Amino acid sequence: MTRSQLIAQIRQKRSFLCVGLDTDVALLPECVRHLSNPVVAFNKQIIDATHDLCVAYKPNTAFYESRGVAGWQDLVQTWQSIPENCLSIADAKRGDIGNTSTRYAQAFFEEKSSGMSFDAITVAPYMGSDSVKPFLAFKDKWTIVLALTSNEGSADFQHHGPENSPLFEQVIQKVQTWASPEQLMFVVGATRGEAFTAIRKIAPQHFLLVPGVGAQGGSLADVCRFGITSDCGLLVNASRSIIYASNGADFAERAREEALRMQQEMAVELNKINF
Repeated sequence: MTRSQLIAQIRQKRSFLCVGLDTDVALLPECVRHLSNPVVAFNKQIIDATHDLCVAYKPNTAFYESRGVAGWQDLVQTWQSIPENCLSIADAKRGDIGNTSTRYAQAFFEEKSSGMSFDAITVAPYMGSDSVKPFLAFKDKWTIVLALTSNEGSADFQHHGPENSPLFEQVIQKVQTWASPEQLMFVVGATRGEAFTAIRKIAPQHFLLVPGVGAQGGSLADVCRFGITSDCGLLVNASRSIIYASNGADFAERAREEALRMQQEMAVELNKINF
């Protein structure tokens, strides 16, 4: 999915919602646990219930890889279930160098070898350009670089550096010299709302993938107040608050209700900028 296609989907659906498919076997509703492939069945029902309300899906690959071959097969089938008009993001947070990064990219981008061809992947930039550029080498794919995260430990490194140039700002300044806003995004946690002002001065055009709204307590209003652009420029992710809105037989219906609530809030924010 190109940038223009993504923007078109946001305009059409009045939404910049990304649904995180962090599907934990231990949290599956009882009504799907007896099925031969409960994770895939659960994910498909979530997707069927929400695909008209969101523009992206983001499986966190750890929930699949931790279960070995069966989990990897579930990830492949989950990717196959994501509609073409929704951006598919492998939340893998890979970060190595040279040929290793190329192999990681192939694992998630090349359907011929792995069975999957995600539109995007999250990448850790700590090892520098030779850990990020192998992902950028894949045509028509997005690389989403971790910049400012919402976890407590982010303060250990990301905010260090000169007062007017903490590490996360240096990362954004450097990485955006490697690719254009057509194939590069940044992860910025919603619980750091005030930081969006500084980030938008550095990266005014890049899309930002924003976790932390919903169960983690981030404010959609704050994210939009400081981070939205004339092209929207945001993908706001919600995982647990949507997929675990209910642990009963109505889980898909309740997931839709929560996704609809967020979509309606997003439509209001888009109207504010005449998008």
